[in-house]
Amino acid sequence: MKPLIATGEATAILPAGDNVTPIKVFGNKSIRDSFDSICLQQAVNCRLAPGVSEVVLNPDAHCGYGAPIGCVLASPTHIYPGPVGFDIKCSMSLLQTDLPEDAVEDKETRRELIHAISRRIPTGAGKGSRHVPNGRRVTTSLGNEVLTSGASRAVMDELGIPTLWTDRCEDSVHAGADGQTGADGHNDSLRRRLEVLQKTESLPNYKRKIEQLGSYGGGNHFGECEVVDIQNDEPSKSVASVFGLQHGKVAFLSHCGSRGIGHRLATGQFRALEEQFDRWKIPYPAGDKQLVYAPLGTREADNYLDDMAMGANFATVNHLLINALVLEAFQEVIPGTQGHLVYLISHNIAQREIIKGVPTWVHRKGATRALPAGHASLTHTPFATTGHPILLPGNPQAGSAVMVGLPDAEMSCYSVNHGAGRRLGRRRAIRELDQQQVDASFDAADILTNCRHYPRDEAPEAYKDLEQVVQSVESAGLAKQVARLHAKFVIKDASAADD
Repeated sequence: MKPLIATGEATAILPAGDNVTPIKVFGNKSIRDSFDSICLQQAVNCRLAPGVSEVVLNPDAHCGYGAPIGCVLASPTHIYPGPVGFDIKCSMSLLQTDLPEDAVEDKETRRELIHAISRRIPTGAGKGSRHVPNGRRVTTSLGNEVLTSGASRAVMDELGIPTLWTDRCEDSVHAGADGQTGADGHNDSLRRRLEVLQKTESLPNYKRKIEQLGSYGGGNHFGECEVVDIQNDEPSKSVASVFGLQHGKVAFLSHCGSRGIGHRLATGQFRALEEQFDRWKIPYPAGDKQLVYAPLGTREADNYLDDMAMGANFATVNHLLINALVLEAFQEVIPGTQGHLVYLISHNIAQREIIKGVPTWVHRKGATRALPAGHASLTHTPFATTGHPILLPGNPQAGSAVMVGLPDAEMSCYSVNHGAGRRLGRRRAIRELDQQQVDASFDAADILTNCRHYPRDEAPEAYKDLEQVVQSVESAGLAKQVARLHAKFVIKDASAADD
């Protein structure tokens, strides 16, 4: 493996071959030293794959499925499921309330809020609305509409979600493929595709998966009650005002995706493409089945884009419903609480964008958009003059960041990392971290959780240093920090840790 070549304090390149442009790497020396050889080799494999025009490694990069988590892969001619992953449109969202910080200082109040949220929002693999008394009941017909129409007015009204919140989504509706431009602007192809999947029984346990609408998954998915700390400079205060952030007020940060339905759709696509490769004896890029692909315009590419769109629609509505249920829970415990959505932004998806004047599918795997002020895609949105919010989770004890993209983000395909990124693999974290010390660290930080024992594989020590990550992004000129979020309590899937 060729070494990284530094080009600045927080920028470098990774040569991938004589006939291709190198991989762009963002991160200071400390961050770059954290990239292991497997992560770097996966990046090279991606860069050398058919139709790939650019690959970017962000500060949170680490080994993933085919492609590193924390990477960007751009292609004007091919679509790749691996650099999207199994949790289609895994995303971050942030709800801002009007409550002052002291409203959640009392531990008893925080514990009541945890219980009120847990009565509405289930957590963990396979969990759905039937597992909680106060969640929304989701019928099959409503599930069909969610998959094919996303956050339409009809869906929002039926679920009791404020329709204005769609203006605060990176994309509130995802349309299907038409085999030529990549998106037909309506959902007819999704309806046809869903009918095919249902008739061929390609979506087993469909009703149970649909009932997961309004739920957190396992692993690194979470909900966090936060206190907003806006940076003490006028540009940050001005941007924060447009974002709808309120200094010293309580907010709620969520991380989740498309749940079981997204995983099933992605699994079906990997299998279908692998069968096609094997049938035609097409060589896998670098011999890695996880880098299967489909040329745009083929039936296989259309099917993938349709399935990805349905998973993305489910993820969008899942987040919006979670935020509505969180606000309900706050209103139950603290009557009169008001709140609004700041933003919903994805980090596991492929999106059709214009890169250097060329229509390109930008695959972001554990990476998130960073469009600055004046970007054409933000025209007619609330963020046209500022750039959109970037929601960057760290860990409950170090906090999380809200950032905004800068013009130099063009270097990274207008992308930044989606979080701090893992420092320890899950098995290593469970093996090396002491449960009593992990739990004691939350007590010392006065952060409550719904866990009897906080999952060791999700402990703060399992993640990279947030300060180094944020500093890398700012030093590279990709984005600027606007605010920090400080956790008061955390909702996780604690089933594994509690066994």
